[in-house]
Amino acid sequence: MEVRLEAVDLDIAGVRIVRQASLHAAPGEIIGVVGPNGSGKSTLLRAVYRSMRPASGAVLVGGDDVWRSLTPQAAARRTSVVAQENPAAFDFTVGEVAAAGRTPHRAPWSGESSEDRAVVADALDRVGMAHLAGRQYVSLSGGEKQRVLLARALAQEGQLLVLDEPTNHLDIGTQLDLMELVRDLGVTTLAALHDLNLAAAYCDRVHVLRAGHLVTSGTPHEVFTRELLDAVFQVDAVLGAHPLTGRPQLSFAPLPTHAMRPSHHGADQ
Repeated sequence: MEVRLEAVDLDIAGVRIVRQASLHAAPGEIIGVVGPNGSGKSTLLRAVYRSMRPASGAVLVGGDDVWRSLTPQAAARRTSVVAQENPAAFDFTVGEVAAAGRTPHRAPWSGESSEDRAVVADALDRVGMAHLAGRQYVSLSGGEKQRVLLARALAQEGQLLVLDEPTNHLDIGTQLDLMELVRDLGVTTLAALHDLNLAAAYCDRVHVLRAGHLVTSGTPHEVFTRELLDAVFQVDAVLGAHPLTGRPQLSFAPLPTHAMRPSHHGADQ
């Protein structure tokens, strides 16, 4: 599924958070969106999965404008999402949380079909959570919960997967397992990531946001330069090659200053 953002502006409470953002994802690509806290990563993704309407510009998924040409249900059939804001799901089992991904494919008030059950079972199996289908969602570890939310996204059967900080609060082994799983899906993926080494290891191309502006785009080799990391992330960095994978690997050190520089927006937007 091809994705295009064309000169997108996004406002929160009358304040412009993202300005004139344009990006492209070809079918099957993993695209990373990186930037400091408050740079607008999450806000940008919300425009893609119809959670925040752009003030101007266009968001095209599969060639159609998701805000002007598609109904919410039609858009949800194309785009699956694992967002930062996830329901506590106090009274739901793992299977029930995953089954929520089938909602865009059902008529209002219709029950679960045999096809729905088969798709959900397959999704849980693909993320290694089928054996816990009857367990309460709230009883799971952080990594297990992320796998269930990914299963819900897979059950939605969208050809675009949007991930908003999918590896936050996960241990390194679980982070790698999750990203390997995402890569093996073969669907177009748009992911906001804090960990630049994960972006370098798994993304085909990377877009860098600073204070709501997309400042550069390209492959990890092209984007992650010492000058860029100094200017955007306020760190000294060296780019090398991972000894096992050959992918770019970054090493960081603080810049020679004793005072932290102010952020642009505070908490991540």
